[in-house]
Order: sequence, then structure tokens, then C-alpha cells
Amino acid sequence: MRLIRFLIAFACLVVGAVVGALNVQPALVDFGIGAVPTTLGVALIVALLLGVMVGGLAVTASLVLPLRRRLARVERQSRLPSASNPGN
Repeated sequence: MRLIRFLIAFACLVVGAVVGALNVQPALVDFGIGAVPTTLGVALIVALLLGVMVGGLAVTASLVLPLRRRLARVERQSRLPSASNPGN
């Protein structure tokens, strides 16, 4: 499994390097209060990376955290002595 993860990460790194190398046109990213001069390849890779991070945070906030709370609640309830079994 580690080898597969490594190969996928390496492939993404190679694709990012190729995209960066093929898109060397200058680009100006304007944020309203300031502008950052960069190349088009760097701007594309940064935009994709930010999109992945925001998407991951959205999935974490909407799915993972509620499921962890639910699991913790179920584990707490399973550790409490059962009311239906007062003899133990």
C-alpha cells in the first residue's frame, strides 16, 4: 500500500512539474488589495492545491467530524454499566 501511495504522489509531482514547465507565461494574480506576479504554471498549481485543501476541509467538517462525535458518544454509552443488566 505504501508503494502505491508513493507512486501516486510521485506521478502527481511529475505532472505538476510538467505543467509548471510548459506554462511559463507571466501572470499577474490580483487580490484586490495587492497583486502577485508569477508564472501561469505556478498560479495553476497553487489554485489546484487550494481547491483540494478547501474540498478536504469541507469533507472533514461535514462528514468526518460528525461521525467522530457519533462514535465517541456510542463508545461512552458502551462503557457505562447497562441499566438492563443490574446484576453485573
